[in-house]
Amino acid sequence: MDRTDGTDEGGGPDGAAGRRREQRGWYFYDFACSVYSTSVLTVFLGPYLTTVAKAAADAEGFVHPLGIPVRAGSVFAYAVSMSVVVAVLVMPLVGAVADRTGRKKPLLAAAAYTGAAATAGMFFLDGDRYLLGAFLLIVANAAQSVSMVLYNAYLPQIAEPHERDQVSSRGWAFGYTSGAFVLVLNLVLYSGHESFGVSESTAVRICLASAGLWWGAFTLIPLRRLRDRRVAARGEEGAGKVGAGWRQLVATVKDMRRHPLTLSFLLAYLVYNDGVQTVISQASIYGSEELGLDQTTLITAILLVQVLAVAGALGMGRLAQRFGAKRTILGSLAAWTLTIGAGYFLPAGEPVWFYALASAIGLVLGGSQALSRSLFSHLVPRGKEAEYFSVYEMSDRGMSWLGPLVFGLAYQLTGSYRDAIISLVAFFALGFALLVRVPVRQAVEAAGNPVPERI
Repeated sequence: MDRTDGTDEGGGPDGAAGRRREQRGWYFYDFACSVYSTSVLTVFLGPYLTTVAKAAADAEGFVHPLGIPVRAGSVFAYAVSMSVVVAVLVMPLVGAVADRTGRKKPLLAAAAYTGAAATAGMFFLDGDRYLLGAFLLIVANAAQSVSMVLYNAYLPQIAEPHERDQVSSRGWAFGYTSGAFVLVLNLVLYSGHESFGVSESTAVRICLASAGLWWGAFTLIPLRRLRDRRVAARGEEGAGKVGAGWRQLVATVKDMRRHPLTLSFLLAYLVYNDGVQTVISQASIYGSEELGLDQTTLITAILLVQVLAVAGALGMGRLAQRFGAKRTILGSLAAWTLTIGAGYFLPAGEPVWFYALASAIGLVLGGSQALSRSLFSHLVPRGKEAEYFSVYEMSDRGMSWLGPLVFGLAYQLTGSYRDAIISLVAFFALGFALLVRVPVRQAVEAAGNPVPERI
């Protein structure tokens, strides 16, 4: 009988050697697309798109897409929010179709190259073309989210239960490595643009477009190494059609209700990961507005986070092999709480202390995300990987507004970014309390999966 669960230990494609080959290819998708997150979304696009929008604004500082008055400084934030809406609508459909047809790879290729093409097209974002920039951002951000659903869904298929913490951690490490490397090249071009004979604007557009080219080029590696698995017939015609995809989404939501322990972990993850994402997005504002640090210091700190996140992801992967993923994640949440608490006391105008904070964040950042992904993979019923990971990614994106809202409200009520940053401790403390209550071994058994020796 043919095996479709990836557990064959022989010399075939599902054996140990075949899995290692796929794992090495799988790592490279993180290597490919993380450059977008680091160079485009975190560093260059926000300030540049705002400048372009201001060039198109009227005397009162408003632009008017579709006749709607919008402050130029809000265009980037609104475009990111719109991309989340698009992604939330598309992700569950793609996940359902992927699981019903077993054809994850062509869907991954379509999402990846849509995002890469949109990012490369940012080279043409100049003058007052803010609508072009907003459109490309929406497409690229949504495409990356969709591609990550498919990418994450491969993890249970290419790694045995005892391997997943380490494999997931290596994927994150590959991503942070490429993000740091390309950011260094970008900063060399940006800071020395005059010596390269280009304007500052042109240098930024080259940095943006190069991220798209990098994304597209290195996506070829996972597409060559990963393979689709056959799926058992579901007894329905048109399994890969759009209508069937939506029907399967409804079935997935109903099915998740039969796995309350999986939902309990997902709730804990959503809470503490919202804290993580808010720290990432608001740390530069805290550094510039509260601590009075310049742009060079902030970008250097981002680079430091990228470099140390590699060591953190790999180190926490090893700790998970010894202590289990749940305990290691709980330890990282305690470290997050202490780090954010220490951030409240940072003296203004002292870059060295901000670098110390960035170092601490880097060491726990990659590991907490990587181990959360691998732990969730154990809680997914077999054959429903893409569907469940679409909910994982969709919930992540859908909750990403809460942390910034709490941060913004804390600042609005107190007028202090220190009070705003300390308010985020609540996300890590509550996430810790929720995760402690999840019996992960029982949750793995309830999902019908083998329980690893350490989890």
